[in-house]
Amino acid sequence: MRVLVQRSLSSKVEVRGKVVGEIESGMVLLVGFSKEDTKEDVLSLVNKVVHLRIFDDENGVMNRSILEVGGSILSVSQFTLYADTKHGNRPSYYKESMNQEEASTLYDYFNQELKKVCKVETGIFRENMKLVITNDGPVTILLESRKK
Repeated sequence: MRVLVQRSLSSKVEVRGKVVGEIESGMVLLVGFSKEDTKEDVLSLVNKVVHLRIFDDENGVMNRSILEVGGSILSVSQFTLYADTKHGNRPSYYKESMNQEEASTLYDYFNQELKKVCKVETGIFRENMKLVITNDGPVTILLESRKK
């Protein structure tokens, strides 16, 4: 499982011209699943995301988590995080990516677990989405469940 975390001042996701998810200050999470991912991987990364200290404290040092600052999360499914470009210039997405049905189930589980502790908005799984992200910093961090 991979989660690309971006600290955000404000962000939104649109599907067919309609805003389906929008946040103020917080995190944008681009979320992808590999064929080997499990619910344990999901729980591990939920824990990592909500405790990741990427928000400034009173001294301007990244020392606070999203839980401490009361931020929101915009979670967007992103199977292209598992693109394979080793053989040419056209990415292959199916070598490592989880099939759609299983990935949808884990993505829903991921968001349900996050919602237990944070305000979470989402995109729509398997839809063509347009994201507007105001990255703060910029701060962008890649988390992987297999690299605990």
